[in-house]
Amino acid sequence: IEDHPVASQIYTIITKERAVTEAKSASKRAKNGARLSQLDGVPISWKDLFDTFGYSTEAGTALLKGRKPLKDARVLEVATSKGLICLGKTHMSELAFSGLGLNPITASPPCINFPDCVSGGSSSGSAASVAFNLAPSSIGSDTGGSVRIPAAWNDLVGLKTTSGLLSLDGVVPLCPSFDTVGPLTRTVEDASLLLTAMIPNQKPTDISNVSLNGARLGVLKTVALDELEDKPAAGFDYAIKTFEKAGANLSELDIECVGSASSLSGELFSPEAYGTWKEKIETNPDLMFKEILDRFRGGAALTAAEYVRAWTDLRNYRSLFLSEASGFDAIICPTSPIMPPELERLMSDRKYYIRKNLLALRNTRIGNLMGLCAITLPTNTPSCGIMLMMPPFKEKRLLRLSAAAEYALNI
Repeated sequence: IEDHPVASQIYTIITKERAVTEAKSASKRAKNGARLSQLDGVPISWKDLFDTFGYSTEAGTALLKGRKPLKDARVLEVATSKGLICLGKTHMSELAFSGLGLNPITASPPCINFPDCVSGGSSSGSAASVAFNLAPSSIGSDTGGSVRIPAAWNDLVGLKTTSGLLSLDGVVPLCPSFDTVGPLTRTVEDASLLLTAMIPNQKPTDISNVSLNGARLGVLKTVALDELEDKPAAGFDYAIKTFEKAGANLSELDIECVGSASSLSGELFSPEAYGTWKEKIETNPDLMFKEILDRFRGGAALTAAEYVRAWTDLRNYRSLFLSEASGFDAIICPTSPIMPPELERLMSDRKYYIRKNLLALRNTRIGNLMGLCAITLPTNTPSCGIMLMMPPFKEKRLLRLSAAAEYALNI
């Protein structure tokens, strides 16, 4: 890993001593027929917001420089107990507050398909570590699309879990009400196994004998199909036709509350993020990338009454969404309406940065706002994914349907 030309752009640190120790233990267990799980001995990378005992966890910001936690994050602890090996920590958007993966403070991992473009965020290094074959899989976090965007832009599978399914203990927060943990992998099977690896006493989801034949898929038109760039539109169109050919029944649907919920984003994410980090930020604001600083501060002016009202409205929209989507096995849409933006232009053109940052997460944020579980799969178009969404805590159903979709897309 250390000799790879882009390793320093991807990894904040290689946890070499820990990885070697864990690998030796896994090897002994394998020889003795005492493997702890199907993934015992498998090395993976971790986004640099998961606490790792003895190693720095800085969440992509100089505000946390030199921070060394006293214990592992709970999900890392559970995965280690099942024999997974911690390869290292990966770069990310500062404090996880961007979908682009641009981080002038630490590093901006490259996109596998377009080296001059960003890799997507905020789990940018997680995606790049897998895409560049520097890890078999990785664990990231998703608050508004931070697993699914980098997964889509690097032709990977990215699973956004339901809020509350996986522990956030020892995970550097952004918006605790929306923060989730999820894997970035090459296959749905790997995503399923990694999800299991982070939950105590959990058996893997059976994804054998799956089919799209007769599946009811709702093609979300509201918001999600607006302003699609040509390539994401082409990838989505290919996926739709592939699913229909495999026997799925597709219907377009408008869900008005999606637009209403999306309009609440600024009243929900930024205020909670700023409330979480205000004291740390305002002590040393000059340490931050200005665009990220401005986004945090954008939540400063909202009153408590407005914030409470926004959450009341969102809970109502969630109920409406689940009611209107109840006739479908999954709701689908393009993972991102845009292609990976150019890194240099993001740095030099502020209007370009702001527009791309908002558009990147527009579709994925629907899943977070509505409290859903969701997954992105690669299509036939590089850096263009298709997203499948289901009601909360339906990960097993989602993984089975996604395995069928993956099979159809790859035959």
